[in-house]
Amino acid sequence: MLQLDYCCSPRSLEGVENRTNYTFIQGDVCHPHLVNHIFMTENIDVIFHLAAKTHVESSFECPSIFQRVNVDGTRVLLDAAHRARHQPLRFIYVSTDEVYGTSLDEAFDESSPLRPTNPYAATKAAAEYLVRSYWDKYKFPIIITRSNNIYGPRQFTEKVIPRFLTLLQNDKKCTIQGTLPISRHFLFVSDAIQAFLLVLEKGTVGDVYNVGTSFEIPIIQLARELVRMVKNETESEVNEWTEFVASRPQVDLRYPIRSDKLQQLGWKAEVSWAEGIRQTVKWYQDNPDFWLDINKDQRIRRELDASKT
Repeated sequence: MLQLDYCCSPRSLEGVENRTNYTFIQGDVCHPHLVNHIFMTENIDVIFHLAAKTHVESSFECPSIFQRVNVDGTRVLLDAAHRARHQPLRFIYVSTDEVYGTSLDEAFDESSPLRPTNPYAATKAAAEYLVRSYWDKYKFPIIITRSNNIYGPRQFTEKVIPRFLTLLQNDKKCTIQGTLPISRHFLFVSDAIQAFLLVLEKGTVGDVYNVGTSFEIPIIQLARELVRMVKNETESEVNEWTEFVASRPQVDLRYPIRSDKLQQLGWKAEVSWAEGIRQTVKWYQDNPDFWLDINKDQRIRRELDASKT
């Protein structure tokens, strides 16, 4: 089931839409009648719950929407799956490293306390507690993952890498929020998928698994690297394509996590940053019109419009 929110495109499903084991149901994860109907009429063995509002800045602007989708939607899905005629074998809830809060030195493992610092992360942490409660009370077979930033082709343009690429392709500067030394760990999408599948196959029910990478890059360095790749500028001209703008209300500097538990199952990130970002940049260059509804992304539109004045 997929809710086609502003950041989704049916074109992302073209590669699987003709498969015999594929069915697309468009709906709202917060709609109990629809979700219950699906679980009562289909034999569902595994649920990967990735439905969420995820943009941190928007979570400060509209926290109630994040509460509805991320918490209430999880409750609806959990309840329907638990009551299903055909009992699922696994319910995998995909959470985020942001539930730990920020850290300048300590790398968080799965036993670290949750200290979310923004409404988005707080709703993901709240949803985790709901998921955990179904294991504690019913022994419903849940597993929770907490991953670093995932990137790759087809990602919507509000996320930092496609946002920078979109701006550069429109001959606009990369806008960087604030001047603090913000950095992020980036995990290529195929490595994240392999982690989710491994957790499904070998993960222990009721447990939590961090899905992290050792690769970390400051956001300003990320912008400069993309400028070099897209614009082929000399080193002295790179900074002309970056611009600092006002920061959002709360910015965490970094989210370091340890993935020892997942690695013990046999997982490791296979795609290097150099290869992953090469594939990503090439895809956006080859598919400049994929997100034709870019004007719906108010953050990009404001930046594009402001740069014209």
